[in-house]
Amino acid sequence: MRTKIVLISQGVSFMGNSIQKNLESAGYDVIRVDPEVKQLVEYKDETELFVFYLGKFVSEIPETLVYLKDICLEEEKFLFLLGTLDELDVATQYIPPAAIAAKFERPFDIKKLTSEVGRFAQAANARELKKSILLVDDDPIFLKMVKGWLDEEYRVTIVTSGTQALMYIADNKPDLILLDYEMPVTSGPQVLEMIRSETKVDHIPVIFLTGKGDRESVLKVLSLKPDGYLLKSLTREQISDSIADFFEKKHAEELNDKSSML
Repeated sequence: MRTKIVLISQGVSFMGNSIQKNLESAGYDVIRVDPEVKQLVEYKDETELFVFYLGKFVSEIPETLVYLKDICLEEEKFLFLLGTLDELDVATQYIPPAAIAAKFERPFDIKKLTSEVGRFAQAANARELKKSILLVDDDPIFLKMVKGWLDEEYRVTIVTSGTQALMYIADNKPDLILLDYEMPVTSGPQVLEMIRSETKVDHIPVIFLTGKGDRESVLKVLSLKPDGYLLKSLTREQISDSIADFFEKKHAEELNDKSSML
C-alpha cells in the first residue's frame, strides 16, 4: 500500500506543484488541501505525514496552525514546514518544536525534502505495526508520565476527558483504552457504559485506572466488568508488564478462537 501524504498549500503555485510532483514520483499518494481546519479534519486520518508549504497568508490562519499543533502532539503526526524565514517564524509561534518533524527554509532542495519525508514515512509505517492505546485521564501530569512510559512499545494517544475519549473512538479504534475511573462531568463508568452500548466500538477492551486499592473500591470497579484494572500507584515496570500480559493473553485467545473455527 502506497503511503499517503497531505500537502497543505494555498491555491496553485509552481513550487506547490513541484513538491507534489516530486513526492508522487517518489511513490507517495499526495492529497492536496487548502490551509483550512475543515479540510484537515476531513483528511487527518488518511495519513501520518503533513507537508505544509507556507506563504504570506500564514499570519492569517492561527486556527489552522493551532489545530495542526494539537493533532501532531496528540496523535503523533509528522509535520514538515516549508517557507521563508519570516513565514517559519510566524508558524512556530503557534507550533512548538515538539510538533515539527523538520523545517525547510526557502530556497530548499526538493530532493532533500523528499528524502527526509521518506525517513519519517518508514518510522510511521513501523509505528503502525505497534498496538494503539487511548489513555484517558483528567490529570495532565499523570497523562504525560504514563505516555512517556508506554511510548516506546505502543502508539499512545492521550485525552483529558470522557467526552474527548468518545469523540476519538468515533473515528479511531484503539487496541486498548486505559480509562480513569474518577473523572468530572463524564466519569469512567459512564464512558464504559456508552462504549458497551454502541455496537461499532463495544469490542474495544477497557482497563480502568483507579487510585483506590481497598477491597470495597476494587469490587466496585470490577462489578462494571471492564477488561481489567490498574492501580495508579503501580510502578512503571508493573504497568508496562500488566499491559504486555494483557495483549499476550488477548492474542492467545484470538488464536484459540481461530483454531476452534477450523
